[in-house]
Amino acid sequence: MQIEQYGVDTIPDEERTSRPRDIVSFLLGSNLALGVVIFGWLPVSFGLGFWPSVTSLLLGTLVGTFLVAPLALVSLRTATNLSTSSGAQFGVRGRLIGSVIGLLLSLGYSALTLWVGGEAMVASLGRLVGMPETGTGYAVIYALLAGCTAFAAIYGYRLLLRISRVLAIGMTLLLIVGIFAYAPDFTTAAPEGSEYLLGGFWPTWALSTVAAGLSGPIAFILLLGDYTRYISPGRHSSRKVWLATCVGLVVGLSIPQLFGTFTALAVGAYEDYAGPLVAGAPFWFLVPLLLAASAGSIGNAGLMLYSMGLDLDAIMPRTTRTKATYAVAVISTAMVFFGHFVWNAQDAMTSFVLLLTAVGTPWAVIVLMGYIRCRGEYDSEALQVLNRRAHGGAYWYRAGWNPRATVAWTVGSAVGLFAVDTPLYTGPLVEPLGGLDFSFLLSAAVTAVLFLIASRERPAGATPAPAPATPTAEEAPAAV
Repeated sequence: MQIEQYGVDTIPDEERTSRPRDIVSFLLGSNLALGVVIFGWLPVSFGLGFWPSVTSLLLGTLVGTFLVAPLALVSLRTATNLSTSSGAQFGVRGRLIGSVIGLLLSLGYSALTLWVGGEAMVASLGRLVGMPETGTGYAVIYALLAGCTAFAAIYGYRLLLRISRVLAIGMTLLLIVGIFAYAPDFTTAAPEGSEYLLGGFWPTWALSTVAAGLSGPIAFILLLGDYTRYISPGRHSSRKVWLATCVGLVVGLSIPQLFGTFTALAVGAYEDYAGPLVAGAPFWFLVPLLLAASAGSIGNAGLMLYSMGLDLDAIMPRTTRTKATYAVAVISTAMVFFGHFVWNAQDAMTSFVLLLTAVGTPWAVIVLMGYIRCRGEYDSEALQVLNRRAHGGAYWYRAGWNPRATVAWTVGSAVGLFAVDTPLYTGPLVEPLGGLDFSFLLSAAVTAVLFLIASRERPAGATPAPAPATPTAEEAPAAV
């Protein structure tokens, strides 16, 4: 096992030895973690009972999968990650929009995973060995989880794949055992004293569909390419890759989220999840719960941290993937401490996923439309211009930016932010729309229409190339 040497450069075909089923291993193994389970608690914390929670989670997951799964095919064709691949539509410099979105998405979700896992570990150790729930105890556990996560992310793709394969089996067994552990206290009714977060059933149910259901697949809009860039299109068809991605997203997200809903109602978790989850567990289940909190968190946060390292590598071509991963590991750990000691966890988490969904969805729409228009044909060398600190090529557009895609994304994101409804911020369009959060639908529709109109003169990405990519005057091309 060696540290992965590739950053966001093109993966040689002889190194692309993964299979479609590896996507399922990643999406199932990494998502069977408390950081994903907690999204099943969100509908309950909003005041919903079992069946409204289940329907909102499943609908959001299916709709999100329908939008997100085709993105896996982009990196299958380009052999690089999705933010770099988006240069075909946004320009080789405009692709930095995707890198920043991916960095923020992975940063938030990795911090959330470590925060929830650390909370459950401290509470479990408290019941098992009497470990006090002090700030020092939390700091030690968070640092331990962060260190293990950074180790896995730095070693890279191969180690993360092995971890995911083990977790896909081990965590599934733990969750099955957990159903029997919490079943005696399960009820379909919302916790006593709970109220609809937005004042009424339908607005709250719609919020749950977006914040808890749809946000799961949306979190992967830039992560899927990290897996499929290691699959060769010459050996595996696009159809198999797409099907594997759909199965991985639906199964990998639904199982932990529904487990979260089940356990939240069983222990009456309304204002908090990790504490009541541990407090309501039978003593014999504390060791399995401790394993789930630690191993699952490392697997999930490891993939997020790995993706963050790639995104920062894309933003700063002078660095390496390894150095970039070290840097984002420090930032992610700091976010964990803020999440525990400073923020209101539920409000911060809900607002975070809704706001990033509003700006991430338009980006995904443009990349997918570009893929359809160019029929999956990309100039892989032209996509690497910025990474090699050169200029020119098929995707240079105007100084490395495609104004049409950039404007469509900007307007679509603005509409999404105006229509989003979070516990910390309500957009001005929410009230005229009947108090419902239509940010996802509006941002996607507006972006699609604007980009279609702006790019109808020629296929997205098919711009007149000024000249082959050449180094800048002061620098020669460098390896990423």
